[in-house]
Amino acid sequence: MKTITNTNFVKKIVLLAIMLVGALSFAQDEEEEKKFSFSGTVDAYYRANLNSANSGENYSAPGSSFANLPGFALGMANVIASYEGRKVGFVADLVFGPRGTDAVFASPMYSATGDIVNQLYAYWNVSESVTLTFGNFNTFLGYEVISPSANFNYSTSYLFSYGPFSHTGLKADFALSDDFSLMLAIMNPTDLTEFNPVGQYAYGLQLGYSDQYLNLLIDNGSFEVDYTGGFNVSDDFFLGINAAYFSGDEDDGIGDFAGVALYPQLATSENFTIGLRGEYFTETDFFGAIGANDADGDASVFAVTLTGSATIGDLIIKPELRLDSASEDPFLDSDGEPISSLSSFVLAAIYQF
Repeated sequence: MKTITNTNFVKKIVLLAIMLVGALSFAQDEEEEKKFSFSGTVDAYYRANLNSANSGENYSAPGSSFANLPGFALGMANVIASYEGRKVGFVADLVFGPRGTDAVFASPMYSATGDIVNQLYAYWNVSESVTLTFGNFNTFLGYEVISPSANFNYSTSYLFSYGPFSHTGLKADFALSDDFSLMLAIMNPTDLTEFNPVGQYAYGLQLGYSDQYLNLLIDNGSFEVDYTGGFNVSDDFFLGINAAYFSGDEDDGIGDFAGVALYPQLATSENFTIGLRGEYFTETDFFGAIGANDADGDASVFAVTLTGSATIGDLIIKPELRLDSASEDPFLDSDGEPISSLSSFVLAAIYQF
């Protein structure tokens, strides 16, 4: 009887060990599945001018980035692989296509594949309130971003287009309280994302309070101060705000710019939102964004963009009307004559996964 009892006991122990190992393996598999992620977007669009030529040497487009090619055009394929651990993680963000090429326009500096790297960084959660990030990351300035699914408007603003897109360096994020946050960064000069050939550095600071952010970038004789924020006026109505001032390095012949943009957005149903971007942007000393031709090199533009956003599962359809009206004549009409305003239509399709 004692032998039988011991045998049964041993069997139970073995069975329990097998179940425990299986449970641990299953839990580990579940944990790994949660930590690794694969996401991104694919986008394409159709663009047509309403008061200018749509092909040839008289073709015009807004002076801002992206969505400027005529007819049916490609945006980009954006593929993001990431690992999120309790303490450490990484993000590898790759882009393919015209929008991606524009986003990483200063690369490759060295690598033959540098023109597909949008972001590439590792991070360490030093504590619950401190995170260090090392590598190439998208800029902390501005309301808009490179990803078309994260912007409400498909075309982009002048403020976004002439601020920095990405930085390479080391940044430290501090959660000071439930409402306050602080970010400090040391980085390569703007647009030098693969390495630093000049031996100079840029410095960044961001102070956040309840989703309102004050940003500062100091970059070798130039600086930009930027405010980005937004307010939920009601359950269906949101108002975003972006304002910035950039002072260029006079020794390098870089001018200044300033501007403000408002983003009112109204959700009319669960699957459709309509929004407006109204932006005023001005440059001095021939900064180069608008095409100033007066003696002072000063120019300004007022741009209004009306966008609808309809979601069908993971697909987003965005019809968009845009009017750019400048103080100069940076555009051409169908006969090739300079004009001060340009009206255009864009229909975009964005799939996110």
